[in-house]
Amino acid sequence: MLRGRVVTPEAVIDDGVVVVDGGRIAWVGPVADAGAVGPAAAAIASTQAPSDRTILPGLVDLHNHGGAGVGFPDAPDAEAARPAVAEHLAHGTTRMVASLVTAAPDTLRARVGALADLADAGEIVGIHLEGPFLNEVRRGAHDPALLLDGDPALTADLLVIGRGHVVSMTIAPDSPGVVGPGGVAQTLIAAGAVPSFGHTDAAAPAMRAALVEAVEAMAGSVRSRPTITHLFNGMRPIHHRDPGPVPPALAFARQGAVVVELIGDGTHLSPDLVREVFDLVGPEHIALVTDAMAATGMPDGQYLLGELAVQVTSGVARLVEGGSIAGGTAHLIDVVRTTVDGGVGLREAVLAASATPAAVLGLADVGALRAGYRADVVVTDADLRVQQVYRDGVAVPGPGAVG
Repeated sequence: MLRGRVVTPEAVIDDGVVVVDGGRIAWVGPVADAGAVGPAAAAIASTQAPSDRTILPGLVDLHNHGGAGVGFPDAPDAEAARPAVAEHLAHGTTRMVASLVTAAPDTLRARVGALADLADAGEIVGIHLEGPFLNEVRRGAHDPALLLDGDPALTADLLVIGRGHVVSMTIAPDSPGVVGPGGVAQTLIAAGAVPSFGHTDAAAPAMRAALVEAVEAMAGSVRSRPTITHLFNGMRPIHHRDPGPVPPALAFARQGAVVVELIGDGTHLSPDLVREVFDLVGPEHIALVTDAMAATGMPDGQYLLGELAVQVTSGVARLVEGGSIAGGTAHLIDVVRTTVDGGVGLREAVLAASATPAAVLGLADVGALRAGYRADVVVTDADLRVQQVYRDGVAVPGPGAVG
């Protein structure tokens, strides 16, 4: 039984209790109502002193390239990738998608196979392919020599190698072969994967048409909404005479038809902008993500993102050649903290880092402190600094411990 400030999808309970039974959550509610669980629970709750701890659901990251000095795009097998998973788990990300970057087709095949082994072991909840079907002008930290036009056959091959674990792919709607009958987007949707539109220079009409196509094709599926890969980053900015892809993305998110990723780490986006997007579309349609790379949890220095050299200075990762931002170095709990500090409510920020991304993936029993859900729980101090993490009710190694 855990007592503290409890964050549920519906409210923040200032003095609440989370009761765990085995690997599941048995009850969540105010301390005063703990008697509903039974006399024993009520007695325990009454003897525990009120706490300034904050109790969150385990966080869910849809977009994560690595950590602890390990990049998923560079990991040759599941064992090599495990330190990155452990790094984020220790900081409260109990379910994560491992992201690759643009690479040669044979490299992608090998990396997808390695990460599928990690997914088979239950250590990640899926694989995200960021590229190679991206717009060169908005490529960001992707090798331009390896970008390709949309290739449905290669996409289908990667989906087969992924053994059902490829859950999403970032694609540019303005890349030939991506949208339309038989294109990459439809190939992904037919296999149950989520098309995530990004790294695009598309005009507004092209973006809107791609979203209409994807939304209609995904209707009724378990993964029922397309996503927008790190909104604003890697795409044409808004101009009042040339609006580009951002306004259609926001409009569809406001309608509840898509989910927009936001890298709310204070580097990729201004916290003021993040707050405005929350106010505009609501946390049910936002997934806070890290876009973390190998340097997460590590000191400044040189790292790799795929085959590209990255220099991390003062925690900011940039390509050595060209200076483009090359992923993030924050954990998802850091993104939540930055978002809250920027003026977003605690409930809303946590929802966007837990229940909303879980819904994108079609995960029905994670991402919330609710009876019957998996006991993925993060205990922090009042400032959202992690003290203890539980996954399926089991305490995992972390930066601290709860007494």
